[in-house]
Amino acid sequence: MGAGATQTAWSIVCHMSYGLKGHVALLRYISGHWSVQRIPSQPSNGKEGLARPYFLGIEDDDRAVIYDPTTHRTERQQGVYENAFPLYAYIDRAERSLWFVHDGGDDTGNENWHCGDEGSPAFLWGTRTGGNPSRALLGTLCVGRGHHVTAYTRPSATFPRMPRQVFISNLLDGTITVVGYDPAARATYLKPLHQFNLCDPAQEQDPQPKVPNNAFPHGMAYSPVSGKVYNLNNGYGTVVAMDAAAHRITNTVAMPVASNLLMSPDGRFLIGKGADRKRDPQHVIGRLSVFDVTSETVQQVLDIPDLYPSTYRFSPDGQRLFVTSAATGKGEQKTHLKVDVVQVYDTSRLPALRLIAEIKVGRADCSRRPMAFVDHDATTRYGFMPNPTDGSVSVVDTHTLQVVTTLEVGAGGADEINFSYWRGDSEGC
Repeated sequence: MGAGATQTAWSIVCHMSYGLKGHVALLRYISGHWSVQRIPSQPSNGKEGLARPYFLGIEDDDRAVIYDPTTHRTERQQGVYENAFPLYAYIDRAERSLWFVHDGGDDTGNENWHCGDEGSPAFLWGTRTGGNPSRALLGTLCVGRGHHVTAYTRPSATFPRMPRQVFISNLLDGTITVVGYDPAARATYLKPLHQFNLCDPAQEQDPQPKVPNNAFPHGMAYSPVSGKVYNLNNGYGTVVAMDAAAHRITNTVAMPVASNLLMSPDGRFLIGKGADRKRDPQHVIGRLSVFDVTSETVQQVLDIPDLYPSTYRFSPDGQRLFVTSAATGKGEQKTHLKVDVVQVYDTSRLPALRLIAEIKVGRADCSRRPMAFVDHDATTRYGFMPNPTDGSVSVVDTHTLQVVTTLEVGAGGADEINFSYWRGDSEGC
């Protein structure tokens, strides 16, 4: 998520969470030398719960970008409040924009500072036309109750009339909000255009198509090959295909044991990932599923014993899929889990997936281990695999699949280590 890169120097930002506190470190590479710079921490500003400040990123001058939800103000300051927390962020590289989304409160899914009891917010950050090159808040809108995932549609050679839109899923409501995303269309820009109700009455006790429902959408992507947005209904174990221009569901396909979706760089294949905790009381069975958007069928299912696939991303060249391990389950299931590896799959012949390497890294005895990639030069790309339990980040050469170095970024026992998209050149996350 966030890096500034040149041929000889780059940096990448990571945020470490320890309960209700956290800190930020800047990983630097300059002329062959690695270093870690701790961004100064500021004492908590005293705000708790949904009033805690948001950490958005670090500017090129190393100032922290902090957003206060109670005042709706953005500050650029030296240091990061200990109680600031990183919002989930999704990058739109075509627009060089960032969508930050808030899950809402744990009990209700609402975020009262912006949306009251009617959902939680999505924030669009980008560069104003003719303005300061630094990112600014372009718009805030309330969607449904979180967690949220985004997907973007825009015209292409295959679908020249495809409207510019952002699809935002609402986990606790079981809906998808479609928002206008064309700044030239002022009447609809950042305005809701449609809402998909994902309720499947056949999988509910109530035969009515209600909201909220148990669809639990989590994982969504647009395919320029088919002109459709594909959404994973985690609660139903299905993928729905949505005509992105006509705003209608055209197909529903079973994909059990999946909790997320990832689109291949060519837009043809969706990779579902998940874990089966019910089949074997002693072992978690991870799963990768490959879905072809041209036939709208699942082409391959790959079970992975004793590995919980936490996050997964394609390498920048699209030829490999990196899958990080983390922890889940309990008792013997958790005891048998691998929590210190990254698996790498050959994706050059999709829908075939082939395991080609299992890289030993540090430990992630927690539920989530993101990753990030950054360019170094024309022949080498680096991947960053955080080890929250160890308080470190393993740097992997994505061509040789070797750990180049491991950098200490903080104390061990972190709940999570996240990267920041703010500087703009990082991929993955």
